[in-house]
Amino acid sequence: MDISIFGFRALWSPVFLAFTIIVIGIYFYIIRKEGYQVSKKQQFFFLSSMILLYLMKGGPFDLLGHLMFSAHMTAMAIVYLAVPPLMLLGLPENLLREFINIKAIRPLYAFFTKPLIALLLFNGLFSIYHIPLVFDVVKTDMVLHSITTSILLVGAFLMWWPVVNPLPEEESLTPIKKIGYIFADGVLLTPACALIIFASVPLYSTYTDPTLWLTALELCVPADMLSSLSISTPELFNWFPLVEDQQLGGVIMKVVQEIVYGSILGYIFFNWAKKEREKDQLEINARPQLN
Repeated sequence: MDISIFGFRALWSPVFLAFTIIVIGIYFYIIRKEGYQVSKKQQFFFLSSMILLYLMKGGPFDLLGHLMFSAHMTAMAIVYLAVPPLMLLGLPENLLREFINIKAIRPLYAFFTKPLIALLLFNGLFSIYHIPLVFDVVKTDMVLHSITTSILLVGAFLMWWPVVNPLPEEESLTPIKKIGYIFADGVLLTPACALIIFASVPLYSTYTDPTLWLTALELCVPADMLSSLSISTPELFNWFPLVEDQQLGGVIMKVVQEIVYGSILGYIFFNWAKKEREKDQLEINARPQLN
């Protein structure tokens, strides 16, 4: 069945679109008015992060995530694994520095960005969220869903900070340790994905129980639109049987994870090599010149 039956508001969320445009506008206003040094590459990173965030949380993928578990996991992978590092790399260094030095923020920052804390926090929250009982409760309650996804997003930023932190004075990991950190991150995320990939039955009632499914759908489809539609089951919109779609979701999460983590590893190696070349050049320049 065509998802266009849910209407424009459900597919493209004008409210989230307005939010995205406002945030982008504030970003460019700040970097121009305050004179922050921001490269074209940083601007590209920030714009990419906001566009991806809108497509996953305000665009069709948000609706599809209530219809197909595979779409839900695709959105989760992009929002929590791709958006935070792009956004952090796109923000002005001085703006980040000013933010983390706010008196109320500094102690929280110092504790939650410790590599082990950040690593365990995000992966623990992600795994707990995908426990079937927790998932079904959160997915059917607007307030809980908003709070949970917001906490997960904050956790994702904290998890990425030790790796892509652009502030030299805040570096807590050497390049070698960053590589180990990413590998550990991949290992910690594996159990939740494995549970989903190897399950032989549907795990989440939100996608099998018509009553729960319709309740969850109310989170992104206006009530008046939903009441006018004669639909009763998510299987009308699924491309695959429920178990296969669920397994596909777990696979997508792991594939996106590997792509993102591989890209970040490349970024770490590139910066490491660049700094080593600069250090070697400084040493060469510092040597006494022989006539």
